[in-house]
Amino acid sequence: MSEKTGIITFKGNPMTLLGPGLTVGDAAPDFSVVDNSLAPASLASYAGKIKIISAVPSLDTPVCDTETRRFNQEAATLPGDAVILTISLDLPFAQKRWCGAAGIDKVITLSDYRDRSFGLAYGVLIKELLLLTRAVFVVDAANIIRYIEIVPEVTGEPDYAAAIAAAKALV
Repeated sequence: MSEKTGIITFKGNPMTLLGPGLTVGDAAPDFSVVDNSLAPASLASYAGKIKIISAVPSLDTPVCDTETRRFNQEAATLPGDAVILTISLDLPFAQKRWCGAAGIDKVITLSDYRDRSFGLAYGVLIKELLLLTRAVFVVDAANIIRYIEIVPEVTGEPDYAAAIAAAKALV
């Protein structure tokens, strides 16, 4: 298992990321997660769509809450063949409860709690916390990564405008 240091901090403390260092132009790795009803989901579940994949530590934290609400608003500006997936290690039941309370109706929340398949495949699992780091990937309809942002400080927000622009550029 590859380990990467010097990429992120959590509250100023250096952290280690597990998994590969993906780059723009790479084929998006497949992953196996579950949706809010415990049904399996994978990259293939969204075949032919432009995907904005937002990895977050936990929806029950202020920055993750803000980020997912913002992407839910931005979803209305995207073409119909685009989806926004927010992946965390929160249990599907907690994700469903949070989405209901927050009025999230466009972002699809997925849980990587079972085997951390997404976190390890995309190189965003924080070794010390066993949570996903904050990151955004834009993947085109042919499953090629076209944009990556690993947010340097886990408690910071991503560049929403850049991610949305990267997705719109694929239309």
